[in-house]
Amino acid sequence: MDQAANLRRLVLESDAKKQKKTRTIAITSGKGGVGKTSVAVSLSIALARGGSSVTLLDADLGLANINVILGIIPKYNLYHVIKGQKKLKDIVIEVPEGIKIIAGASGFHQLANLDPKQRNEFIGAVSELDSDDYMVVDTGAGVSQNVLSFVMAADEIIVVTTPEPTAITDAYGIIKSIAAQSPDKMIKIIVNRVQSVAEGNRVAQRVINIAGQFLNIKVENLGFIFDDVYVPKSVRNQKPFIVSYPKSKASGCITIIADRIGNREIGAVKGSGLASFFKNLFVSHEDEEDGQ
Repeated sequence: MDQAANLRRLVLESDAKKQKKTRTIAITSGKGGVGKTSVAVSLSIALARGGSSVTLLDADLGLANINVILGIIPKYNLYHVIKGQKKLKDIVIEVPEGIKIIAGASGFHQLANLDPKQRNEFIGAVSELDSDDYMVVDTGAGVSQNVLSFVMAADEIIVVTTPEPTAITDAYGIIKSIAAQSPDKMIKIIVNRVQSVAEGNRVAQRVINIAGQFLNIKVENLGFIFDDVYVPKSVRNQKPFIVSYPKSKASGCITIIADRIGNREIGAVKGSGLASFFKNLFVSHEDEEDGQ
């Protein structure tokens, strides 16, 4: 009887895994220098520590900052997959911090050149990895079409800003660009490097109010991260701050934000899966080509 019950449980778990689709989260910013990549790395680790399986995709094509923060040098990236030199699973790097890394590098520039057969093969390969709870996508900064391609392909978007007026203006700029392409997109904001709780809430509310008034788009306040001397110190040491200084103010904030992402009521944000993400990415590349 126990064996039969155990078998049913294993079957149910297997079915659940098949039905589960990875939730893709794009982390972006209107301008560089706001700590976006540092947030993406530590947030991924915080989600993994909460019991989730997480892959972090480096989609910042200009700067491989994830490698720098984690102190790793990937031997292969998506370019090798697209060229048929490696399988996708061969380029996934498991790091001691409990997450997996996929290096993007120049590979994404090649996506637009794939024929339909190659694209289907690539999406099939991606589907094999579709068992994680999250794929966090660290995009480039700014409002280039390249950045927006990744942002629009994800299930949800997190915009990172700081209290600086220029950063707030640029955060509004990328939210405006997102709203122009997809007004129903789920957008959340994190205010980095705040001096106080009041400052974090004030900046977030300002962005939320302006986006609601002028763009008629809803932006959700996901939280803030305190300005913390341990963050630049950890970057210099090539270790994520949540690993080097787990009891720092910034680490406490990122853990709270990860809990908020992970503890959403069931059904609030459903993952559409990695295949869907890359299909959307192909579509955006085609739109970009048509617009040229």
